[in-house]
Amino acid sequence: MSANASPTGQQPTATYESAFLKACRREPVPHTPVWFMRQAGRSLPEYRKVREGIPMLESCTRPELVCEITLQPVRRHGVDAAIYYSDIVVPLKAIGIDLDIKPGIGPVVEHPIRTRADLAQLRDLTPEDVSYVTEAIGLLTRELGPVPLIGFAGAPFTLASYLVEGGPSRTYENAKAMMYGDPELWADLLDRLAEITGAFLKVQIEAGASAVQLFDSWAGALAPADYRRSVMPASSKVFQAVAGYGVPRIHFGVGTGELLKPMGEAGADVVGVDWRVPLDEAARRVGPGKALQGNLDPTVLFSTREAVEVKTREVLDAAAGLEGHVFNLGHGVMPATDPDALTRLVEYVHTRTAR
Repeated sequence: MSANASPTGQQPTATYESAFLKACRREPVPHTPVWFMRQAGRSLPEYRKVREGIPMLESCTRPELVCEITLQPVRRHGVDAAIYYSDIVVPLKAIGIDLDIKPGIGPVVEHPIRTRADLAQLRDLTPEDVSYVTEAIGLLTRELGPVPLIGFAGAPFTLASYLVEGGPSRTYENAKAMMYGDPELWADLLDRLAEITGAFLKVQIEAGASAVQLFDSWAGALAPADYRRSVMPASSKVFQAVAGYGVPRIHFGVGTGELLKPMGEAGADVVGVDWRVPLDEAARRVGPGKALQGNLDPTVLFSTREAVEVKTREVLDAAAGLEGHVFNLGHGVMPATDPDALTRLVEYVHTRTAR
């Protein structure tokens, strides 16, 4: 069922009427909905227990394990949405890219893409390549009941940065060298990644995801003109690929204060904001017609309960005039975060914003 348009000829489901999807659609909500990026992960002892001895990428291919990990923060924290447990490089692994996630490092690509011939590594993604995703989401939607499930994928630029660099980078010198020095190859690389990413999101939506988030984690390394010219067309292609499903589309990046307007223009219904820009200023930059998501600094959760509440009120006050607001952190939950601090934060936002 479409999550953006009112259902026709049938009663709206509890999921459709959830606070999270209402906020994404910029409709009145009973309270500000809350979920956290990386809410299913290393901050939870129950996660560490079920993942013990299982490599990251392998864990993403076990439907029952994916279901359990995705459900853990919903049970513990009472968040308003679940996010599918996976990794942004899963679709690349699924089409045969030789990569692995190295503990303490991140994704490492055995044969980086540096030439036009290297593009041959990037074949189309089919639903059969990720059948475990369809199975896991089927399990999840039955277990979640009225709680929406957010699907996600890595944006073409962020995927390209890993593929070209061969792993994580702080400077993206190889990726930017290609972008500036061989713009045709760069455009073809991002276009192919957009096809793969769009296909991956379609699988998730058709299996039952109620919304999707596109993570352009490293887009903040780009100047606005470079983003518009060399990255935005591919991200727009991803959003357009899933536009017909009617589910809310969220766009998030880190350090993207200068890119908020074009990131919204790329096709998002909801623009994620990191902690560097207050939400009222972010709304001015993004412009009308978009909901916003964010944006408590994740490190605040290491402070006192009183400090967390003060900073949370600042976020909520800045969001008071928004067309729609989904409360989240300005980036992912940090591994050493006290899970109880997250549970208290959910309760505080719900209580503070109850209408």
